[in-house]
Amino acid sequence: MAVRGLAKLIFISVMIVWCSTAHANHIEVGGENGWAVPPEKNDDMYNHWASLNRFQVGDTIYFKYKNDSVMVVSEEAYNNCNCTHPIFFSNNGNTRYELDHSGLFYFISGEEDHCDLGQKVIIKVLGPPDDISPTGSSPDKAEIPPPPLSPPSEHKHSGTTARIRDFSRVVSVFGLFVMILIY
Repeated sequence: MAVRGLAKLIFISVMIVWCSTAHANHIEVGGENGWAVPPEKNDDMYNHWASLNRFQVGDTIYFKYKNDSVMVVSEEAYNNCNCTHPIFFSNNGNTRYELDHSGLFYFISGEEDHCDLGQKVIIKVLGPPDDISPTGSSPDKAEIPPPPLSPPSEHKHSGTTARIRDFSRVVSVFGLFVMILIY
């Protein structure tokens, strides 16, 4: 009987730790297409993609690319495609970046002309629920990029998939927990 109680305690402890990490999402920038120069006449592709996802503090975004780079820059550097003083730089082909605070993050490619061709994205990160204005006022129009006129047909909702996977994980763990308590 004591062994069964100890096993339950260990299981519950492991599940609590596992569930506590389930809230952070892992989102691939650009979905299946990854981080590359957008097709012609679709220079707002990444901002459209970002508008379809919800980013929160603690989420990790992945940039997968070949012969390219990714930079976090200031708003001014983003608007001018200026690569000279990045806040963050990576060119390893598989960059992970944790969104560690609420607000706007500006990402651009560091390769010549790629940013000018539309390889850039603004990601708006939401803070905890208590950061939301109780008046329900909408954010500044300058903060949110406008959607493109025609969305890319090959777009994949990788952020949505990550959230469904995390939710399923929590439900599964909760179900196992209830079963152990019953038996």
